[in-house]
Amino acid sequence: MADLPHRRAFLKLLAAGSASAAATASLLAEDKPPTPKTYAFKKVGDLEIKADVYQPVADKNCPVVIWIHGGALIMGDRKGIDGDLRNMLLKAGYAVVSIHYRLAPVTKLPAILEDVQDGCRWVREQGPDLFHINPDRIAVMGGSAGGYLTQTTGYRVTPPPKALVSFWGYGDITNEWYSRPDAFYRKQPLVSKEEAERSVGDMVIAEPPAKNQRGRFYLYCRQQGLWPKMVAGLDPDKEPKAFDAFCPIRNVSKKHPPTLFIHGTKDTDVPYQQSVDMAKELDSKGVEHELITVKDGGHGLVGVKREVVLATYGNVVKFLGTHLR
Repeated sequence: MADLPHRRAFLKLLAAGSASAAATASLLAEDKPPTPKTYAFKKVGDLEIKADVYQPVADKNCPVVIWIHGGALIMGDRKGIDGDLRNMLLKAGYAVVSIHYRLAPVTKLPAILEDVQDGCRWVREQGPDLFHINPDRIAVMGGSAGGYLTQTTGYRVTPPPKALVSFWGYGDITNEWYSRPDAFYRKQPLVSKEEAERSVGDMVIAEPPAKNQRGRFYLYCRQQGLWPKMVAGLDPDKEPKAFDAFCPIRNVSKKHPPTLFIHGTKDTDVPYQQSVDMAKELDSKGVEHELITVKDGGHGLVGVKREVVLATYGNVVKFLGTHLR
């Protein structure tokens, strides 16, 4: 946020090539950060895919929130949950499970979605014994690409979560905002294909190395309008129907979980209209939903005062309380 030095604009992180999910995670909480317990919920070859579990004080039969980090599916990690949001959820009695998934472009979208589904299944099946959660009281939330993945759990996870919260997420990955060169990102010096490829390498990973330049690959994708091709491995112009299974807006039904959308009107990374369109689609199917519009908020609510963000998080807790308790 503009008045807090550790809330820097997402764009600056991309320009520097450092793009962990901490781009939108604050370290605002005055309380000492809780120490999570880390589990490997899945193994692919030699790669462990992990989850961090934070437990509330009253940790018996508690509801649980699964957090999915953002980063365009290319960057970020499970530590990217905002400290204020995490602590607010813990104080309200929710366990918080922040999950990893394999990162694009080496891992393509279908496998990333499988990781998310497997993470949700693991929480439901193993969570009651490992960290005392109630498997019938699960919500999923995430920011940006994590908001997109959150929306996919509404139709790809069985049984579906009881509630979803999408922070500045999106429901359509074939729209021109993602599949055409972006004027906002092209204001920066263009990233070459060679630099972009070097920045991500060829290893299958679920979290970026300590020193990484993966943000350069994302910037290249946005400057060239190549994100759907690079991440899904499909061409939305030549194979539009192939994206049906990957676009939440094409999969809304009356069975979709109640959903809360949060989006700033000045988001230059994910258009505010993405949340508006998803809300309209849920409305057309009679699905309970809310859209919190944050005036003048940038991506990750950059530029918004802290008290506004905290009030927004308070509304998230109220929304969860309505649908999980």
